[in-house]
Amino acid sequence: MINLIGYPEEKLKQLFTDWGIPAYRVGQVFSWIYLHRVQRFEEMTNLSKDLRARLAEHFVIALPRIAAKTHSQDGSIKYLFELDNGSQVESVWMPDETRKTLCISSQVGCRLACSFCLTATMGLKSNLTAGEIIGQCLAVNNDQREEGQITNIVMMGMGEPLDNYEEVCQALRLMVSPHAMKISNRKVTLSTAGLVDRIRQFAQENIHVNLAISLNATEDATRDQIMPINKKYPIKDLMDCLKKYPLKPTRRITFEYVLLKGINDSDADAVRLGKLLSAIRCKINLIPFNGYEGSPYQPPSEERIKSFQNYLIQKKFSAFIRNNRGTDILGACGQLAAQAMTGSPAQ
Repeated sequence: MINLIGYPEEKLKQLFTDWGIPAYRVGQVFSWIYLHRVQRFEEMTNLSKDLRARLAEHFVIALPRIAAKTHSQDGSIKYLFELDNGSQVESVWMPDETRKTLCISSQVGCRLACSFCLTATMGLKSNLTAGEIIGQCLAVNNDQREEGQITNIVMMGMGEPLDNYEEVCQALRLMVSPHAMKISNRKVTLSTAGLVDRIRQFAQENIHVNLAISLNATEDATRDQIMPINKKYPIKDLMDCLKKYPLKPTRRITFEYVLLKGINDSDADAVRLGKLLSAIRCKINLIPFNGYEGSPYQPPSEERIKSFQNYLIQKKFSAFIRNNRGTDILGACGQLAAQAMTGSPAQ
């Protein structure tokens, strides 16, 4: 049976056409699934009994199961999801006064081996399906009260989104579709370590969500060390690609820069960062390293972090120090890794 959650809108329209069903019925089905979060076809009361029966013959409506929840002192909640194949992934719900942001995963583990990221220690176990990606959002909304419903989505959890390209794109389309989740593309962000070929391909997709780049170094020797993907896509190639990225007039690329004590936090790094980004409409998120057991890295001092930020501000950049959320529950940036892992092969 096929999971209707994550199923492409155009494919369902074609199926309905083949069945002699008007295409507008797809919007009704999606409204039940993504807005009302119904999980039984018999509850879709504005559809005929015949259509509900045919859907039930071909599809199921299945969400990842919430296996555990861990609450942080700052109000964040880390969700552990169990998938149909027994694998597990984590997401983090982060509330503030105006937004409820969910950081979601796209893979079980990750193959990119960034040395500061806990997820990387897992290696890549499997790719998530579009249904498992967007299903994290629906499952969390089911778990939250009305005031806790998700307003923003960031693909910054476990995995490299552009390494699971087709399924991630399909999930994103449903997030921003006016017939599915109806989230503004301004409120959805995809973060990548810089897969240049995929960024070029993604630029041609009619999705237009925000793009964030995990940069974390200003010269190749350091980035090679902490982010091995840089050996394939060095900084110059990445910057050349981003200078040509088709931004809408009011949009900016976000650069994420994890600050590692003694590695990438010097005055010289700040100067190089300013030069690298001078020709790109952007903002910079400075992220003090979030430690975990066994990591060789430490965050810089608050004075060093402030000095780094102040230089960028003096150069007229929008540079922010990102507040760490969920650090006490290993829910912060770079800290996600499901505690119970299966040995399923990469897909």
